[in-house]
Amino acid sequence: MPTLILIRHGRSTANTSGVLAGWAPGVTLDGRGLAQAAGLPARLAELPLATAVCSPLPRCQETLAPLVAARPDLRVHTDERIGECHYGDWTGRKLAELAGEPMMEVVQRHPSAAEFPGPDGETMRGMQNRAVDAVRDWNARVAAEHGEDALYVMCSHGDIIKSLVADALGMHLDLFQRISVEPCSVTAIRYTRLRPFLLRLGDTGDLAGLAPRPDEEQGASGDAAVGGGAGAP
Repeated sequence: MPTLILIRHGRSTANTSGVLAGWAPGVTLDGRGLAQAAGLPARLAELPLATAVCSPLPRCQETLAPLVAARPDLRVHTDERIGECHYGDWTGRKLAELAGEPMMEVVQRHPSAAEFPGPDGETMRGMQNRAVDAVRDWNARVAAEHGEDALYVMCSHGDIIKSLVADALGMHLDLFQRISVEPCSVTAIRYTRLRPFLLRLGDTGDLAGLAPRPDEEQGASGDAAVGGGAGAP
């Protein structure tokens, strides 16, 4: 199965103002976020990307824009299933203010039971399920169109990426708050027939080691590299 390159959007205006953005309109990358996005083409330069999938929210679209400009043949698909969690009535509120809400303790300690208030609020289980379904669908599509060893990019949001990592590691959703991914960081998951392998988590550095190699340790067998593998050549 393909390798998924998950990119969290660059730093946004909501990140710097301490607001829970969700699907609120008008949230874009700030100056640092734009600089982070501008560095993506160089970081991904050695990776043969088959396609790209993006959240519909502007901060993700802006993050991928420099990469698309550098690779005009790279097709970008929008998928709402990897859009941010629907935080309902919490959308647009200050995180410092939300810290005092009783539900915040549930979100932090028992997220599988969390449901955000209001008619537009969703459960964190529902958020994870839709994101996992999206990845499974795209894995199958990318493999069919570009081959089993293809790499593709998906630009999404912190909670979405953390929930996908938890799924890949076989972790219960209640543990996913232990995972951290910084703005514009790269998380890579290689899927095989039997199980996924987490190759990078919240990486902000060089990514050349993700390029396919003839001696790939984690091949079609789905076996782990005993001792940890030799790493990039």
